[in-house]
Amino acid sequence: MFSFPDDATWNDGEDAVQFTLVLGEYEGIVYVGRRVLHGLIGSRPTPEQCIEHFHAYRTEFERIAEAKVRARALEPDATIRITGRDLKQFGEG
Repeated sequence: MFSFPDDATWNDGEDAVQFTLVLGEYEGIVYVGRRVLHGLIGSRPTPEQCIEHFHAYRTEFERIAEAKVRARALEPDATIRITGRDLKQFGEG
């Protein structure tokens, strides 16, 4: 069973919203980059706007992260990066 702690933060190094995905003993990091959010918002968002948009659509981002784990679409370091392509493939929009 997947769980998502309420821990979304801005990661300057990744230029992304970062949140945690927990599945049993596995705990991974999920990134939603500013460029992905820029495509959704329509302008270059500030880190604060990125966090706000993440929270507004949190369920969809979590669902996409679950789908990527099920599809074993992880980065070599076992992190998950949600891309614009993922939004089209796994998302509703």
